[in-house]
Amino acid sequence: MLMEVQSSIRETCEARKRENLRRLILALQTSVSSPEQCRKPVIAAIHGSCLGGGLDIALAADFRYAAANSVLGVREIDVGMVADVGSLQRLGRICGEGRAREWVLTGRDIGAHEAWQGGLVNSLYDDADSTLQAALTTAQLIASKSPLAIRGSKEILNYSRDHSVADSLNYVATGMPPCCCPRICRKPSMALMSKQTAEFRD
Repeated sequence: MLMEVQSSIRETCEARKRENLRRLILALQTSVSSPEQCRKPVIAAIHGSCLGGGLDIALAADFRYAAANSVLGVREIDVGMVADVGSLQRLGRICGEGRAREWVLTGRDIGAHEAWQGGLVNSLYDDADSTLQAALTTAQLIASKSPLAIRGSKEILNYSRDHSVADSLNYVATGMPPCCCPRICRKPSMALMSKQTAEFRD
């Protein structure tokens, strides 16, 4: 990445500079999108400042918990830039178009309470420690479920977000995740009926 930046700076041809910049932005987008592409659920535990790239990464997580002292925001507009690695694409889907446009176009800070009210974060906690503990507790709950079902559900949630309901239903029907095999589901179903804890193999 550093070599690409240095190469872009040294380049004298304007067209090649633009090509190098595009390649750099695409590489950054790929990095920032990795929580979204990860097969396992990703929880963002936010405290303090979550601005610019930090917010981009948090938005790519499956959901977000925040401490009461958190400040979030898309500040690129304040330095004459267009946010280019995910905020503009994800914020509206998470919070709704109206809020996203207000927050992006004003560049103002979003306090934790407002972020929670606006749906940007799922839950608020007193401080960094309690936020992290809540994220770990949720992660443990998720980890107790079938890994195949979790991975399949995340894949379908991502697909459904980007496609119509009809396309998404067809995708589920045609590419049903392997966790739905009756042989795999039998033991957990029996455990559930007998009020026991189901055990799953990774």
